[in-house]
Amino acid sequence: MSWQVDMVLMFRSVIGDLDGTKYTDERLKQVLVVGAYNVQNDADFPNTYTVNVGGVSISPDPIIQKDTDFAILTVYKSACILIGSEAKTESANAISIKDGPSAIDLRGVSNSLMLLHKDICSKYEEILNKYRYESGNGDGTSVGAAILSPYSPGGWGVSQNRYDIGGYFN
Repeated sequence: MSWQVDMVLMFRSVIGDLDGTKYTDERLKQVLVVGAYNVQNDADFPNTYTVNVGGVSISPDPIIQKDTDFAILTVYKSACILIGSEAKTESANAISIKDGPSAIDLRGVSNSLMLLHKDICSKYEEILNKYRYESGNGDGTSVGAAILSPYSPGGWGVSQNRYDIGGYFN
């Protein structure tokens, strides 16, 4: 399968449009490409991707390359972009009308979308930070491995005094 199938389905599940009634596949692909363009600039990946926003393409295909990190980050960044756009649109419709005993209040829709936008964007940042931490310098070592290693000079003092608490265990 290609990114145009798998990532669109993942994207639909994150934004809650599983029945496909709100967005067409073509629109979601456009947003995914914009998300991929942003993700590509946020972190280093094992594959170098060429993202063509005008041509709606990502090359090489991250699904075929089995680059799950890039695919998931792209889906969440795209969801952040799309929900942010929806929140902006709905905030213009956030009205409250009262006429006698009748009332119409559309402010809750805008507030709910803003909370959803904040949640999805914070999840994207969390996943991105975890990826950055675990990928390190691209050579397979985690960031901070030299500091936290028991064989580093910074860890020698800690490991030598591990059982020497006030001279009771000598």
